[in-house]
Amino acid sequence: MSNVVAIVGRPNVGKSTLFNRLTGERKAIVEEQSGVTRDRHYGKVNWNGEDFSVIDTGGYVKGSDDIFEGEIRKQVHLAIEEADVIIFMVDTQTGVTDLDDEVAKILRRIDKKVVLVANKVDSPTHQTLSAEFYSLGLGEVYNLSSINGSGTGEILDEVVASFPAKKEYIEEEGIPKITIVGKPNVGKSSLLNALMGEERNIVTPISGTTRDTINTRYTSYGFDFYLIDTAGIRKRAKIDDSVEFYSTLRSVRAIEYSDVCIFMIDASEGIGHQDLSVYHIIKKNSKGVVVLVNKWDLIDNKETNTAKELEDEIRRRLAPFKDVPIVFTSATTKQRIFKALEKAVEVYNNRMQKIKTSELNDTLLPILHETPPPAYKGKYIKIKFVTQLPTHAPSFAIFCNLPQYIKDPYKRFVENQLRKLYNFEGVPINVFFRKK
Repeated sequence: MSNVVAIVGRPNVGKSTLFNRLTGERKAIVEEQSGVTRDRHYGKVNWNGEDFSVIDTGGYVKGSDDIFEGEIRKQVHLAIEEADVIIFMVDTQTGVTDLDDEVAKILRRIDKKVVLVANKVDSPTHQTLSAEFYSLGLGEVYNLSSINGSGTGEILDEVVASFPAKKEYIEEEGIPKITIVGKPNVGKSSLLNALMGEERNIVTPISGTTRDTINTRYTSYGFDFYLIDTAGIRKRAKIDDSVEFYSTLRSVRAIEYSDVCIFMIDASEGIGHQDLSVYHIIKKNSKGVVVLVNKWDLIDNKETNTAKELEDEIRRRLAPFKDVPIVFTSATTKQRIFKALEKAVEVYNNRMQKIKTSELNDTLLPILHETPPPAYKGKYIKIKFVTQLPTHAPSFAIFCNLPQYIKDPYKRFVENQLRKLYNFEGVPINVFFRKK
């Protein structure tokens, strides 16, 4: 599982701007008003080959009458406790404030690396303004302009160098790691109990009963893999206690650690925004996925096309990546639960397949020559060579003369051709165009 970095500090010091720069997306709202970030945002970052997750927290405020400020303060404490490294941001334009002192007092008491970042050093004349932050007693101060990115590299170098040594896991290599994920109360623990043949997990109608991930070696009925049950992932606005925050973050970490995710949804509710947020975490981490439509036994008045109509709706909501197996099941009656496991193993094998470069150039390259990318401003793009990259998730590099002119529609065309030629059902594919 990857390391976690939390960005903390008082309101309006530029935490969300830094988060957007690190993750390469405008996921966090940026506004010149304190307290805009009300909850945590999660993103993925890669720096010098090191992958890690980053959390953007709300601004730390003490003694405010605003009901949101109490929740924001709680989130900051939780993020600090769960993170591996903390980025503490301060503002050179306002100097050290009482709130900065309050946050520093908290950080001085924890046994974790704190990277103190003085933001809004937007010109050389501001360089000396950060000196006063040494009085916070947190060591080196790193200058940053989150608006233009100056200083970001030095900060990331320090963050990555501060990560704790990776833990050695006892799991055997080559054995699939299959994680059961989904929003709360879709039947994840019931599925695990049905597979194990025992009441391994507590099952109640109350969402959020499972608070942590549970790792089990499953060797029954000819299968051999690690099966992981996770706490449900809820909308961040509904996460209002420390245990549930831990559950959410550990579920995200479990997805990162897995090979294939059994993505459970409730048949009676269909697939909603909350389900899609879980699905996007799976896809963003390039994990294999099997969609399990649970509680199928509770659907009354089923007609001939009921399952087909729901399946079509699910695929429509999952677009553009909709090449996933969908299994209708009931964890309580054990209906088709082993079919789900068979599909999960198939998806694992699809994800692990390696295609020879010679074969790719014999099969895919002629198709790309026949249907080349559209010309851009009179410049023609010539594709020369195709190879699969040595990564855990299926990734392909296509070498051409002008890769900067390749647009997303053509990348999707290439992905669709790969799916027609080879069985990548349930597996996200990454396509990269590179200069030849």
